[in-house]
Amino acid sequence: MTEDLLIFQNICKYFPGVHALDNVSFTVKSGQVHGLIGENGAGKSTLMKILGGDYQQSKGEFFIEGNEVSFHSPQEAIGKGIAIIHQELQLIPEFSVYENLFLGRWEKRLALLDKNKMKEESRIFLKECGIDIDPRTRLGDLTIGQQQMVEIAKALMLKAKVIALDEPTSSLSEAETVILFKLIKKLQAQGCGLIYISHRMAEIFEICNSCTVLRDGKHIVTYESLENINRSTLVEHMTGREIDDIYNYQERDIGENIFIAQDIISTKVKKPISFKLKEGEILGFFGLVGAGRSEVMRVIAGDEKAKGGSLILNGENIQISSPQSAIEKGIMFCTEDRKKEGIITERPIDENINISCRRHFLKWIFLNQREEDKNATQKIHELAIKTPSKQELINNLSGGNQQKVILGRWLSEKNIKILIMDEPTRGIDVGAKSEIYQILYNLAKQGISIIVISSELPEIMGICDRIFVMREGEISKEFMRKDYNEQQILHYAFPIHDNNKEGGNKV
Repeated sequence: MTEDLLIFQNICKYFPGVHALDNVSFTVKSGQVHGLIGENGAGKSTLMKILGGDYQQSKGEFFIEGNEVSFHSPQEAIGKGIAIIHQELQLIPEFSVYENLFLGRWEKRLALLDKNKMKEESRIFLKECGIDIDPRTRLGDLTIGQQQMVEIAKALMLKAKVIALDEPTSSLSEAETVILFKLIKKLQAQGCGLIYISHRMAEIFEICNSCTVLRDGKHIVTYESLENINRSTLVEHMTGREIDDIYNYQERDIGENIFIAQDIISTKVKKPISFKLKEGEILGFFGLVGAGRSEVMRVIAGDEKAKGGSLILNGENIQISSPQSAIEKGIMFCTEDRKKEGIITERPIDENINISCRRHFLKWIFLNQREEDKNATQKIHELAIKTPSKQELINNLSGGNQQKVILGRWLSEKNIKILIMDEPTRGIDVGAKSEIYQILYNLAKQGISIIVISSELPEIMGICDRIFVMREGEISKEFMRKDYNEQQILHYAFPIHDNNKEGGNKV
């Protein structure tokens, strides 16, 4: 029988006014990948922070290889063979890859850092893992997906007994995900116990041997085998209700072309890109990581300067030189990286909602605090943002509720015409996804045009009226909803290496 490697026994965690965890118990065995699922706010991350030494439990115990442990710092947890791979990167962008891999455990030669040894060990280890990254590269120069692979490699270098992975594929390309799954299989064979947290049900069934569901901080059920369990059963346990179709596509009246991007070029968009967007349409952009989807939208949102081409909105040529000018023209952008670019983590919800639209509440040089409070309260109600109060720090909210706050910020603008959503449900649970989709449908019904960038093909096919596929910096194909075909869409997303490229870049 497989050894019980990690046992959680009646774990409780209390914060003022909140029971984040309430008597949670389950076991992770040696050589097992144990799925841990639940909606945002279910308690998964809190439990991992207790395991990793960031928090201490209020009640209960946990055991590693039969010995009771309790950590008061992450360093203590690492010392006992625990590695946590967080969804939000715990790395230093200004450092090189090898410096991040050895962070907190520098190799020394006499009294000096042995940089050559760290570089060489990093190079060998990354190669063994199948990760093609130069260890001398500055971390901040890598893509988010590559940074995530470095985060994973750092945890694996610790040679931990128990490894917890929190949404590890949320930023990874398909090829990087394949590498990760191979590493997980290798760790299983070595007898490690792994906890795998993901909102992607397909991954749970592909990689996990067993699974525990949390809801509202409580243990709902543990399945020692997923052999006879289906997705609907797990989703119902997670949400407490049936969700047959999380996309619930809703047909609408779609207007004429409201926006035209013609031959757009920038520093990061080398090939001319052209497309049209209709009023009230949800337009999808799909492609592999690095295909150029986000780069195009950053030009339209004013985050990147255009070096060529034109933008036409409501029949008029417009010039966008900054995010502020895009906002003034009614173009709003929800970035892929919520934590780094979308929210002010250490400020309350009301400030995060009002930060962009604050100019609307000025009387002469004075801020109308009453109107700001009214707007924040209204958006929290309209978008069903779950929070004890509007003064709660946004960093304390779940990913889904943080995304709603960002939406509330843009919906506070008076002239919104186009909403660009880059990976709108990254790291968000199935119930919150369904709520976000409903918000997008409601906006589209009001005539707001929406562009969705997503690496999740089921999401793009599920909610979009039309799809553009991008590969290698250009639009390779357009698909109307009636013609959606998963295999064909993927065909036009994967790179080709000959001179007879199908498709084009003009629409």
